Amino acid sequence: MHAVDTVIRARLDSEVVLIRTIGEYIVSGGGKRMRPALVLMIANALGYQGSKHHLLAAVVEFIHTATLLHDDVVDESDMRRGRSTANAVFGNAASVLVGDYLYSRSFEMMVESDSMPVMSILSNATTVIAEGEVLQLLNVHDPDVSLERYLQVVRYKTAKLFEAAAEVGAIIAGATPQQQTQAAAYGRHVGTAFQLVDDVLDYTGDAGELGKNVGDDLREGKPTMPLIRVMETGTPEQRQLIQDAIRTGEADFAAVAQAIQATDALEYTRQAARNEAELARQALQDWPVSVYQKNLIEFCSFAVDRNH
Repeated sequence: MHAVDTVIRARLDSEVVLIRTIGEYIVSGGGKRMRPALVLMIANALGYQGSKHHLLAAVVEFIHTATLLHDDVVDESDMRRGRSTANAVFGNAASVLVGDYLYSRSFEMMVESDSMPVMSILSNATTVIAEGEVLQLLNVHDPDVSLERYLQVVRYKTAKLFEAAAEVGAIIAGATPQQQTQAAAYGRHVGTAFQLVDDVLDYTGDAGELGKNVGDDLREGKPTMPLIRVMETGTPEQRQLIQDAIRTGEADFAAVAQAIQATDALEYTRQAARNEAELARQALQDWPVSVYQKNLIEFCSFAVDRNH
C-alpha cells in the first residue's frame, strides 16, 4: 500500500497547482483504501510477481476518488472521512474538474498496463458506476423504490468497482478463466456487503467514527434497505413517517431512528450483508491457501462487522 500511495502521489503531480492541492488534500484524507487493497491481495493470492498491481491499484483508487468528488457535489455534502469535503473547501467547480482530471489520468494509466482485458474491465466499470449514479438520482425522494431497484444501484454504484478491482488483480496474475470469474464474484459480493453495512451505520454509527454526518442518506432523500424494510413491515404510521421523510428529506430523525429500531430493519440489512459476505468467502474457498487468501477471507468479516 505504501508503493500504491507513492504511485498515487506521483501521478497526481501536475503543473496546475490547484490539481496538486486538491489531490494532496484527498490523498492525505486517508480512507480505507479497500479497493486498491483488493487488487494487491488478489494478485498476490495468485502468485503475481511484478509491479503492475501497484499501478492498477492506483487506477482503481483514482476512479473511486473521482466518483467521491462528483458525489459530494451532487449530494451537497460537506463532510467525509471526518473532515470537510473538497467541494466545501475548494468549491463545486474545482471538485468537478479535478474529478474529471482523475478519470482522465486513470485512463492514461490503464494504457500502461498493456492489457486489453484490464482496460476493458476498468472502462466498463467506469460506465456502469456512472449509470448507477444516474439510477440513484432517479430514486431520490421516491418512497416507492423497490428493494430490487435499490440493490441494482448498489451493484452498479458500489459493488462494480470492487468487482473490477478483484478481477484486474486476477488478470495480471495470469488467472485461469475460472479464477477470474471467482475473483469477480468475490469483489461483487464483498462490495455489496460493504454498502449494506454502510446503510446500517447511517442509522447506528457515531458521526466521528463514521466520518460523515449520520443520517445523511435520509436527508438526501435516498431510500436505502433499512428504510425500505420499515415500509414493508412497519405499522401504517411508521410507513407514513418514512415515506414523508424520503419525499421531503426533512423529518424528525429521532422518530425515524425509533421506527427503524422498532422493526427488524437493521438486523434484516445486516443479515443481507452477511449473506453477501458468505457468497464472497465461497468464491475463494478453492484457492490455494496463503496469507493473502486468508486475508481476503477475513476481509469479508471486516466488511460486515466494522463500525465505521
